[in-house]
Amino acid sequence: MNYQWYPGHMTKAKRMMQENINLIDLVIELVDARIPLSSRNPDIDELGKNKARLILLNKSDLADEKANKLWMEYFKDRGFHVLEINARSGQGLRAIYGMVREACKDKIERDRRRGIKSRPVRAIVVGIPNVGKSTFINSFAGKACTKTGNKPGVTKGKQWIRLNRELEFLDTPGILWPKFESEEVGRNLAMIGSMNDEILQMTELAADLIACLLVRYREALYERYQIMPKRMDTEDTPLSVLQHVCEVRKCYKKGQEADYEKASAIVVDDFRSGRIGRITLELPERS
Repeated sequence: MNYQWYPGHMTKAKRMMQENINLIDLVIELVDARIPLSSRNPDIDELGKNKARLILLNKSDLADEKANKLWMEYFKDRGFHVLEINARSGQGLRAIYGMVREACKDKIERDRRRGIKSRPVRAIVVGIPNVGKSTFINSFAGKACTKTGNKPGVTKGKQWIRLNRELEFLDTPGILWPKFESEEVGRNLAMIGSMNDEILQMTELAADLIACLLVRYREALYERYQIMPKRMDTEDTPLSVLQHVCEVRKCYKKGQEADYEKASAIVVDDFRSGRIGRITLELPERS
């Protein structure tokens, strides 16, 4: 399956971000902790050039704890300020004000020398679709400032949100980029739900996901679906796992034919919600 999705409104959203970047002191970029590199829009680095940068590893509760630590070190080594958060529960959000002050200390000191005491730090909040930007803003502000949803594309336009005298957010729509640099990036984005599921073939997506889980999270996969490991001379495959899911979850069409589409949707949803376990699909390369 060719994993690509770039609806027309994203071009408009990118243009809007470019038009407003001169007003910004800080770029706050949310990434999905399960795929920190794949969920980074490469256009953001160019957009945020010469701006203070803060990366938030969101949905860190769904990602492998050891992998989270590796990614924290990875981004710190590359000069980013970085925090591990769970926007839905509020975990890690209290540390953000201190991190914003640290990231923008030159700007804050410059304002102080000029006698400017009331201008807040202006931060643009960016990220790909369904990475949790609106949930983060609402949790951080303590009120419903933006629309939220579990489908990509809920935020359609920009909006300024004044949090207090210190900080102001510019919320923006989630945007992907026109062509993914590799099939793996597109596949990872599809797995976490950053594309419209209606354009995907769910059985192929589930097969790709199971193939990944068999390599690094086989025990968690077996435990979730009560799979007994095969004999040493045979190997489980994505198809054999889907067949087993059909059996244990009673996914059948008329005539007891296995309903792979239904079983595939179960596996993908279990992964996205964390029911299979804390899973990270990519790790930083060792330098």
